[in-house]
Amino acid sequence: MIRPGLRPSRRAVIGGAAALLATSVLRAAEPDLAGLSDMTGGTVPIDRDERRARLSRAQALMRANGVGAILIEPGSSMIYFTGVRWGRSERLTAAIIPVEGEPCIVTPFFEEPSVRQTLAVPAEVRVWQEDENPLRVVAGFLRDRKLASYPVGIEESARFFAFDGLAGAMPGVRLVSANPVVRGCRMIKTPAEIALMQCATDVTIAAYRWTYPRVEAGMTGAQIGALMNAATKKLGGDPEFSLALIGPAAALPHGSREAIRVANGQVVLMDCGCTVQGYQSDVSRTWVHGTAMSEQRKVWELVQAGQALAFRTAQIGVPAGAVDDAVRRFYEAAGYGPGYRLPGLSHRTGHGIGMDGHEPVNLVHDEATRLAPGMCFSDEPGLYLPGKFGVRLEDCFHITERGPAWFSTPPASLDRPV
Repeated sequence: MIRPGLRPSRRAVIGGAAALLATSVLRAAEPDLAGLSDMTGGTVPIDRDERRARLSRAQALMRANGVGAILIEPGSSMIYFTGVRWGRSERLTAAIIPVEGEPCIVTPFFEEPSVRQTLAVPAEVRVWQEDENPLRVVAGFLRDRKLASYPVGIEESARFFAFDGLAGAMPGVRLVSANPVVRGCRMIKTPAEIALMQCATDVTIAAYRWTYPRVEAGMTGAQIGALMNAATKKLGGDPEFSLALIGPAAALPHGSREAIRVANGQVVLMDCGCTVQGYQSDVSRTWVHGTAMSEQRKVWELVQAGQALAFRTAQIGVPAGAVDDAVRRFYEAAGYGPGYRLPGLSHRTGHGIGMDGHEPVNLVHDEATRLAPGMCFSDEPGLYLPGKFGVRLEDCFHITERGPAWFSTPPASLDRPV
């Protein structure tokens, strides 16, 4: 609502106009959407047995690292271990996983019934009242389990007030990183997780195939993204992001505030992903609307070769950083860079992926973690030419006992991008 006497900002006007244009594009596409159907009906959610296995693995890693318990705030790690889906606020809700026995969920008294609705493993629930310190409740649980003298691991995304509050509630406690435990579990995906990621990727590829022939001259990135989101929803995925960058905006990996419209000879770079049963996809495609210039074709083919090189390099036992190094050497030999300089590849070659779109570890220079079966990564060594255009091809892969395997097949050529 616009208050009387106040004029809307230029950004609000532009934003409103973009929303109207996107809506009109979607209305025109509705008859075509009717031909799409849900692809996710056969997916199998993560079950209680799998979560129990995760807890057993976490406890084995705690014993191996001399950790008595780990503390996790709401987010993907809490869902991963306990199933509890909760948001973060100033009121602490936390999961404490001890080295032995069932975990504990600490939550406000009035939130307990809601928290229990998604709790998927046997666990104790301890509550705190509004006038109590929740970290004292956490400390009480650790003392009751005879763990007060052991180091407590703090999950890396936990907020400082949880870390500091536990230190105050348990003077002398040693607080350490929970990464050896949490990363040690989450970085290695099981067949059930891989299957959900595969389904999410299949949805995204199907949505690309539907969207690509419907991109027309005059469209904005927002309109293209709206088409992609609509197709993704109809196919059964929950859209996470649908980025469409046009022309010089494609030289900025995450885009520009400038609204550029599709025109003949303009690069269209899309970066899209969705979630299925809590697991994500991440796929990028780049093409030229109309007739491609020789430079655009050359850069596209270099990126295609760079992506293939990264995939070939990603073998069991290879340090993750070596994948990035191999691509960067290849690009430098072609005259780009050096390093992360432009024109060239200004970001890492890839990132871990799973329940989160970006997870540890990254395919980036100096990352020493060695690749192992079950690890999942994006492979996206783009090339960016400031003021001109950018090209990014992104497909994700997982490491099998025989080496890397694609979730999605990379595009064959600039003329067949999807």
